[in-house]
Amino acid sequence: MQIFALATQRNGLHDITAEVQAALAESSIADGLLLVSVPHSTAAITVAAHQDPLALEDIDDEIRRLVPTRDDFKHQIDTPQDAAGHVKAALVGHSRTFAIDAGQMLLSASQKIFLWEFDAPRRRTVHVKVIGR
Repeated sequence: MQIFALATQRNGLHDITAEVQAALAESSIADGLLLVSVPHSTAAITVAAHQDPLALEDIDDEIRRLVPTRDDFKHQIDTPQDAAGHVKAALVGHSRTFAIDAGQMLLSASQKIFLWEFDAPRRRTVHVKVIGR
């Protein structure tokens, strides 16, 4: 398993595609599965089109609209942002699995992998596990 760290200064989408691809290359696995996971309750992993930065803003705006930061959550661990972050991360998901074929992740040219931060600033770790032959 490969683990890399990421310090987030802001909420939103953080491109981790290059780090995940580096972990795949280091594994020497040609065919199999690649799992990307974050062991944090206020962060998530997602895939999105990256060519238009406004599309990424739209995605982030919508999750904020669906789960706004507010002070009426039943659980208030640290702050209202933290409570909202738990809900957002649970909806988006803490991991994604990708097929590997001929040593490449099966992503389209328009897709990238993002860590979605919901409670910045934080120090995050991302786990990448490659299984196959």
